[in-house]
Amino acid sequence: MNKPLRIGMVCPYGWDVPGGVQMHIRELAEHFIEQGHYVSVIAPVSDEETITDSWLVNAGRPVPIPFNGSVARVLFGPIAASRVRQWIAQGDFDVLHMHEPGIPSISLLACWAAEGAMVGTFHASTPKMRAISSVGPLIEPMIEKLSARIAVSEMAQATLNNLYGTEAVVIPNGIDYARFNLAGVGRVKEIDTPLRIGFLGRFEETRKGLPLLLEALPKILKALPALELVIAGPGDPEKVLSKIDSQVAKHITFLGRLSEPEKVEFFSAIDLYIAPNTGGESFGIILAEAMASGTPVLASDIQAFVDLLSQGASGVNFVSEDSNDLAKRVIELLRDSARLHQLSENGLLSAIRFDWGSVASQIMSVYEVAMTGQGKVAVGSENASYKKGRP
Repeated sequence: MNKPLRIGMVCPYGWDVPGGVQMHIRELAEHFIEQGHYVSVIAPVSDEETITDSWLVNAGRPVPIPFNGSVARVLFGPIAASRVRQWIAQGDFDVLHMHEPGIPSISLLACWAAEGAMVGTFHASTPKMRAISSVGPLIEPMIEKLSARIAVSEMAQATLNNLYGTEAVVIPNGIDYARFNLAGVGRVKEIDTPLRIGFLGRFEETRKGLPLLLEALPKILKALPALELVIAGPGDPEKVLSKIDSQVAKHITFLGRLSEPEKVEFFSAIDLYIAPNTGGESFGIILAEAMASGTPVLASDIQAFVDLLSQGASGVNFVSEDSNDLAKRVIELLRDSARLHQLSENGLLSAIRFDWGSVASQIMSVYEVAMTGQGKVAVGSENASYKKGRP
């Protein structure tokens, strides 16, 4: 497609809270803007002062709801619906791209309000969602309104099929491969530096698996007494340290929330990235970033991670929620430099497929299909079809 498009994107989750969906939308928007397209993103924002991007529109303050084993900060209701309708009316969009339109959020509200070329991306991979049960009758007709559907993994596609009986094209989340690859180029371990393993995520969230890693840590330290564990991400370190032995705590460093440049430095400073997640993941963007950095990956054997690591070719899996197997795998890998080097090389090669150059091109192809035979995106009539899906 030669002419620049006007693209509207809808983020369902609080923009100023770290998350894979928010990062996916941000980087996709920036990629399309660099290509000359006009992009506007609407999202819930807790703090107006955190908005630094001219293309971001604040839909209002999000509220927390339980979702997919976590707490999602979303926005729903008549005031939010009015803001979304106004944004659509003013946007003159060629295509509207909603993320997670299957949950009560401004993505669902946008799907409700709009007519025209609409694309939905589905990220979640759990067959049972408490957030959906109360509004299930509203959602299915909205899913039917979509001109095209994207799932970020085979698991997300299976969830979409199980919940709504519909299909989607599978396009993975994207990463800036070149930025992370700088850490992997010419990577050489310095002599006499301690071995370091790393964890990145919202570490107070149980499903991210840090408690399991901490349970395994004493066993790992018994075999590798000089090892360091580096933990990055939002959370209160004191809540973690208060629950573990002081001798173990000496081997742990907390970095806090990382900027994107700091994330690159984080991966370059560790010998093995650990993803001990216990479930609720449909992809694993941080694993892809670690691979692009040339950092070997050890992850739980939840299906999303097994798929992303190509059934063991690009990383190693341990038995999910088994701290003994986790400790065993860490020790084995850190004692086998040849194996670590091979995993690093394989990861670098495998992660190329997640680069935005490829991923965004696939998404643009979906946009083109969605726009076939459609005019500009517009606000639909209050008396339009899909009345059965309205409250």
